[in-house]
Amino acid sequence: MSDDPVLFGLYVPPHPHPLLAPDQNKGWGELRAAYDECRRRIEESEADIIIVYSTTWPSIVGHQFQVQPEPEWVHVDDDFHFLGSMPYKFKMDVEFGNAYRDAAESRGLHARTVAYHGFPIDTGSVVALSLLNPDNRIPACIVSSNMYSNRSETIVLGKAARDALKAQGKKAVIVAVSSLSNRMFTKHVDPVDDRIHSAKDEDWNQKILEFFEDGRLEDLSQLSRDIHGQIRVQKVVAYKPAWWMAATMGQHNNYDGEVMAYAALHGSGGAVIQLTPSEGSFGDKEFDEDDVETYRGDRNVLDANAGDMQAPGGVDGPLDEAERPADDEWRNPVEVIDDLYDEYGSSVISHATGALGAAAGAAIAGPVGGVAASIVAKKTVGKMMSKDGAIIAEDAPSAVGAYPHARRMGNMLFISGVGPRSPVDNTIPGGPIEDEDGNPLDYDIEAQTEACIENIRIILQACEADLSNIVDVTTFLVDMKRDFSGYNKVYAKHFEEIQATRTTLAIQALPTPIAVEMKVIAKAP
Repeated sequence: MSDDPVLFGLYVPPHPHPLLAPDQNKGWGELRAAYDECRRRIEESEADIIIVYSTTWPSIVGHQFQVQPEPEWVHVDDDFHFLGSMPYKFKMDVEFGNAYRDAAESRGLHARTVAYHGFPIDTGSVVALSLLNPDNRIPACIVSSNMYSNRSETIVLGKAARDALKAQGKKAVIVAVSSLSNRMFTKHVDPVDDRIHSAKDEDWNQKILEFFEDGRLEDLSQLSRDIHGQIRVQKVVAYKPAWWMAATMGQHNNYDGEVMAYAALHGSGGAVIQLTPSEGSFGDKEFDEDDVETYRGDRNVLDANAGDMQAPGGVDGPLDEAERPADDEWRNPVEVIDDLYDEYGSSVISHATGALGAAAGAAIAGPVGGVAASIVAKKTVGKMMSKDGAIIAEDAPSAVGAYPHARRMGNMLFISGVGPRSPVDNTIPGGPIEDEDGNPLDYDIEAQTEACIENIRIILQACEADLSNIVDVTTFLVDMKRDFSGYNKVYAKHFEEIQATRTTLAIQALPTPIAVEMKVIAKAP
């Protein structure tokens, strides 16, 4: 298959343990050794580019492609910050990233590029590229994983990758970054005691590994929903990574599969797997689903402005320019899926915002009486909330990870950490703490603190609450000695009468160049 644009594909875990702590657990060390062997194979290949599809870079509005030429920062994983920092500097193939976006749009997808200093590269991409391409010998392209895309949309995204590779005459190694089972322990586990969370997860992980080892990628892609329905955990292989990987590699079962390592990662299943196109075949597919060429908006779709059903595109094959919807007519669809109900315990409310392109274009609701119910998104949707539901606030800065702005549990509201970024243009009131080269800048901590509190107020308003409902505040300061006085002055202006309990912590860094972040707990109205 020398004419195939994909030399081979890798399936790797997103957790930082193989990068930061391979010596603390035998399985973590085996995963690290497998990563190292994959790095060697990539170096010996004729690859022109490494394409990374990472489930830890979630997007909500469409699909995003990283085209900052040399993204550089220091990353700390949200869950495993105690393992240490991950400094990185990568080399992106800007030309290919733009071509991939164009190919995705030509097939009816909503796509955009991201190119600014400080955009937080996700843990999975940082781990994969740091271990597989440490010297940046080969340029990379990172593509987001849309949280709501269904199989047809993800298949089309994979086909668009092949379009871009063929158009540029490039050979690629593709990397799907995801767990197998993703059920992690909620309490600390000593490295030597790490294990797969449950026997059921282990059974299904082994079934998935059998498919990979037999080279049955397309069968795995088509059977993924059945497997996912058994495991009932988000981000397993039985979901989008298998769809994207299968489509990008040609939708067949003609592969030599090699499971190079498999181990527990804080309860979840992590594996390093290689699939190489071969002349032989395992056999016919188990069954066939529609082979989608062009995405036509076939999720359950709501117009975020009017509530009308929308279906962008609507033709087979890539859209001609005249057939593509104009920018001001585009309606990003949002799928109503049972998995969100399982994860959050109720409905998820999301709606349009421009910042980072990372808020949804419609409201969605969980199943009611076994039937998925859609809620028409309106300008006041940010004030809508269901019991024990996760909320994304319309007018607040978009999240920089896979989490909502707030979540209601009973009569309590738990607000995610909030920084001072402007919800309008993503700028930092009072200025960033450093420039694009990492040189320290003078900044106004009082302005940043005011902006933090204002963003919290906006989120609480979306929950039909206000600052007076707050009962507990945790604040993170990057420079306690310099900033505590100014932060404390602004804090007192807003909270002296509220008398919430407070904890203020000094930390080394935040994901974006800001000096302060605040997290609050409030009473629900």
